[in-house]
Amino acid sequence: MKPHSMTLLLAGLLLAGGVHATAAGQIHASHAWIRVLPGNLPASAYVTLENRGGQAVALSGASSTAYAEVMLHHSSTAGGMSRMTMVDALEIPAHGKAVLAPAGYHLMLMRARRPVKPGDTIAVLLQFTDGSTLATDFIARPANALDDGS
Repeated sequence: MKPHSMTLLLAGLLLAGGVHATAAGQIHASHAWIRVLPGNLPASAYVTLENRGGQAVALSGASSTAYAEVMLHHSSTAGGMSRMTMVDALEIPAHGKAVLAPAGYHLMLMRARRPVKPGDTIAVLLQFTDGSTLATDFIARPANALDDGS
């Protein structure tokens, strides 16, 4: 292969690599809210994640400077017993969505670094399995809230 051809081939490969969209680049977050519980009790965060891309992506976790720890959980009820389990990842199908909502998937926010009150906006960094992240603002709602209020 001629040196000029090799250079063009390498340039093309580098450009093609840059075209690949990150998981976070395919996701649109909406209806992001936090149910704030009294005292030092953990809070739960909910959001709708719409995948506008042609490939499934997976949410693998989150972080926030407002909380010491954020974990991805799933709540379920079977035989009259409620349980909550930690989840490694939540798939968001291509051209589909995943809804984090009460009594289902949610983010568990542990140990607030400062008191969080209804009406506060809390920044959460959603993390995907490809290493990409999506900064999302969540609105704090009172303990009796059932949705984001919109």
